Amino acid sequence: MILNIIKVFTPSAVAFFIGIGFAPIIINYLYKHKMWKKSTGKKAIGGGDTPIFDELHKGKEVGTPKMGGIVVWGSVILTTLFFLILPYIFNFEITSKLNFFSRNQTWLPLFTLLVGALIGLIDDYFEVKGKKDYLAGGLSLKKRLLVVFVVSLIGAWWFYSKLEMTSIAIPLVGDLNIGFLFLPFFIIVMLGIYSGGVIDGIDGLSGGVFSSIFAAYGILAFAQNQIDLATFCFVIVGGLLAFLWFNIPPARFYMSETGSMALTMTLAVVAFLTKEVLLLPIIAFPLIITTLSVIIQVLSKKIRGKKVFLVAPLHHHFEAKGWPGHKVAMRYWVISMVFAFVGVIIALLK
Repeated sequence: MILNIIKVFTPSAVAFFIGIGFAPIIINYLYKHKMWKKSTGKKAIGGGDTPIFDELHKGKEVGTPKMGGIVVWGSVILTTLFFLILPYIFNFEITSKLNFFSRNQTWLPLFTLLVGALIGLIDDYFEVKGKKDYLAGGLSLKKRLLVVFVVSLIGAWWFYSKLEMTSIAIPLVGDLNIGFLFLPFFIIVMLGIYSGGVIDGIDGLSGGVFSSIFAAYGILAFAQNQIDLATFCFVIVGGLLAFLWFNIPPARFYMSETGSMALTMTLAVVAFLTKEVLLLPIIAFPLIITTLSVIIQVLSKKIRGKKVFLVAPLHHHFEAKGWPGHKVAMRYWVISMVFAFVGVIIALLK
């Protein structure tokens, strides 16, 4: 037990310090090459203008680089490589124990993280360079959704064929075998969680929210004796905290698509590996409610011709109501931690 606890938290701390160490290098590069949007404002999903958002964030997006998510996934990759190589340099039992790179627990989430990071990075690059593919720049929504769909197909096949997983856990009840329906269910969940990436919109918001979510799933993985997966989750938390160090107001950079795409897609995989995917609406409540606020807003405007929120997603609605950005972010942190606690308790009660 003690060794497992050391295994989980040591790489997490290392990931934090690695992130803190190389973040200034990333920041200097991003500022030197002016990797930010060249004009303020954005377009709504339906293609319309967003005057309230534009007024709230006037001047904020110009001059602050995107691609801050590099710090998150970069920390995870470097930490994984460090503990993978360490036993070959220092051949001790403890160094071998600290290696958390394993086929059945961490290969797939790490692969998903890398793919999401790369595609997101391409999208961010196109946006800051003004490649007008859609809205304010970057890859079109259809192209990004296609990527997520393809990755979800691979993930669904891997779980179903390689890991022979066909069941999900029903909270407070037990496992339910859904057979081949596992495949479309996996795809739907990954697409749904990816949409929650729009939570990256206020300084400090996304880092705090994702930290609570991955910490919760790390605890669940540890309780299931999936120690490598638990370590992987907490390594992500370490990288997120390093990112958050530089993202709290005033943000030195934004997470943007290279971070949010990597994290949301990886979260879906982690949830399935723990079989606690049905707890996502609770543990990842801020992501779910953010997505729902956008859906409700779009449907209301099309059906009723009226808006439900002053502006969507929901966190921008609170800004429009007069809440300063740091208050919105910190209250989201609180809500994230509370719902993470609740989700873990429900999972452990069965």
